[in-house]
Amino acid sequence: MELTLLDRLSGTLVNAATVALGTGLGLALRGRLPQRMARIMVQGVGLTTLFIGLSMAQALGGAKGGAVDGVVLGLLALVLGGLLGEALGVEEALEGLGEKIKRAVRGGGSFTEGFVAASLLFCVGPMTLLGSIQNGLTGDASLLLLKATLDGMSAIALTSSFGIGVGFSVVVILLYQGGVALLAGTLAQVLPDPAQDPRVLLVTGVGGLMVLGVGINLLGLTKVRVGSFLPALLLAPLVWALADWLS
Repeated sequence: MELTLLDRLSGTLVNAATVALGTGLGLALRGRLPQRMARIMVQGVGLTTLFIGLSMAQALGGAKGGAVDGVVLGLLALVLGGLLGEALGVEEALEGLGEKIKRAVRGGGSFTEGFVAASLLFCVGPMTLLGSIQNGLTGDASLLLLKATLDGMSAIALTSSFGIGVGFSVVVILLYQGGVALLAGTLAQVLPDPAQDPRVLLVTGVGGLMVLGVGINLLGLTKVRVGSFLPALLLAPLVWALADWLS
């Protein structure tokens, strides 16, 4: 039986709905909880985010490009992407856009930080790619439904810290996950085994390092300019291809 559009996008739509619901609950709780309770929620999400980032970063071990180790490729992609992001002023551009949207919706908190943190946490990782391909090819949304539950819970705590910017990550979820699900047939041919493909592993690992930065920011240890590193996600497969070709 041929899959309908709703079948292919079912997991993505549920995921977007849980994040929107989590954002709404986070906004409802914001300012109502005692400061110490709000702080402990954010710290809990921060520690969990560090764990997720570390787990994702381990994918660099399987992202070897020719004779070049995946950790080295990840470092090159991250540094070059960060330099490009700083040269292009990605962080400032995101902050400017975030401030305009925040004023338009009369939101509070750090809009840009919430948007970037949530988008990275919800959209970078093997569960997103594998779940979207599975949903798009077979209609099975089980992996994305599990992810939706985790994302919804994280959205509550992130929103209590960053504000409504977290909710706008729904747009990224719909565009990215939905796009992957709709292109699943083509991606399955290009990436027959995405779980082991070195390009996917490298992007996952680099994304994990950026998610670590989000966790560090949540814990208030220092200020990592995560937005400036975003170009690294696009450069990662190019760095791998170059290393593989040179080898």
